[in-house]
Amino acid sequence: ATRTKSADVERADSGIGQMPARKWRNRGSETLSSLQAWEAHRPCTDCGERDLPVETDMQNCNQRRADLCEKCRKRRTERKESVLEFVNTEASYGEDLRIIKEEFYLPMQAAGLLSQEQLLGIFSNIQELIDLNESFLEILQEEIDQAFDQGDDDLMTVCIGEVFLEFVNMLPAFQTYCLQQSSSVNMLNALEKEKELLRIFLNVSQNDNTALRRMNLRSFLMAPLQRVTKYPLLLSRIIKATTEYHPDHGSLREAKSRIESHLEHINMKTKQEGNTWTLRSFRQDSKKKREVINIEMRETALKTVGWLREETRFVMEGSLQLAQPPDGQWVKKGSKTLKFQNMQVLLLVNMKRVSESSLESAELGPVKDAVLVLIRDKNNGKFHLLREPLRLSNCIVSTDPDCDDTFELIEIRREAFVFRDSDRARTHHWFRQIRRYSRELGSWKKRRNALPNIMISTPHTRP
Repeated sequence: ATRTKSADVERADSGIGQMPARKWRNRGSETLSSLQAWEAHRPCTDCGERDLPVETDMQNCNQRRADLCEKCRKRRTERKESVLEFVNTEASYGEDLRIIKEEFYLPMQAAGLLSQEQLLGIFSNIQELIDLNESFLEILQEEIDQAFDQGDDDLMTVCIGEVFLEFVNMLPAFQTYCLQQSSSVNMLNALEKEKELLRIFLNVSQNDNTALRRMNLRSFLMAPLQRVTKYPLLLSRIIKATTEYHPDHGSLREAKSRIESHLEHINMKTKQEGNTWTLRSFRQDSKKKREVINIEMRETALKTVGWLREETRFVMEGSLQLAQPPDGQWVKKGSKTLKFQNMQVLLLVNMKRVSESSLESAELGPVKDAVLVLIRDKNNGKFHLLREPLRLSNCIVSTDPDCDDTFELIEIRREAFVFRDSDRARTHHWFRQIRRYSRELGSWKKRRNALPNIMISTPHTRP
């Protein structure tokens, strides 16, 4: 009996006992339940909410997309469909452009049905639109292919907004085509009545050419107008399915605003030219109104300098105050003695293209020229130039410590101008940008670089 009691005591002293063991088992069970609850309700990686559905099948749990709630899963699916719709419709639009060229323009040119001037009047800048579409579509397709190669099946890494903003130069090409559309259709109608061979060719093409889908030439000529007005709708669908935390969200909104501003500008130009048709109208706001004004000023400046649009970069633009001092005494007396007037100023830079196919600013070469265009505020609904553009290669830009709220631009052997902005920091930014191109293009720089060579070679040339 004594041995049995000692054994019982020994067994009780060497173990954790029944109550503590039961407590640890309960805590382990509670911890496991907590982990399972966290796994079932961990936050969604897209929105941060905790309404993830409980997965009972382990295989389905492992195969599901990374920690997404049901709402975000649906949103990602909608975004993918919207992105693919944007790219696919861009490809279809490019196919219609190809049909215009290969099934109408080239055959009519080869057969001599119309003169080159008549072809240009009907088809306008269709080749420019084709080139832009091919480049734009190539970049979009590369984005899609790269996303799939990286395992991004939802195409979350595809940034349509950023790509669209990089190709924003295609919008003026649409504008050129749209503004000529009315005259193009009128010319086609008149020529079709006059030329029987042209009428026969268009009828046979529509009925017998399967590539045309029984559509006539007028329907295909409407493709660019339909495409440019569809961009805002397609971008809106992508924006709706893109969370605000996505890196492309801001670019998408900016792209949509830019295209809507261009469409409003096209409508304004058509009204000025007396045309009755207009593109789709959009809700006006102050930002779009300012952008329409900026577009009109850029067109005025570009027409004035005569540069190619694809080789031109608008470095800065905005309102500045301008004064023309009669002499240099204003520096001592201060800028308060000057009479300033408000002026719209645009800093344009002409870049040398490395290749004919380059569209990106990174593919452009050195600066060929830079000018400052001075435009008066609107008068009678139109912008007017103050004077011919100031070529920075012939200007010297300087500032004075006693007048740090202004800077002076002197055109060699001609006039002097004093500029300032309402904000001092922005005045300095204007000064640095203008001085940069003035120094880079100024002829004095060439003389300065040549001076060391002259000094080195002087001893060798002495008799």
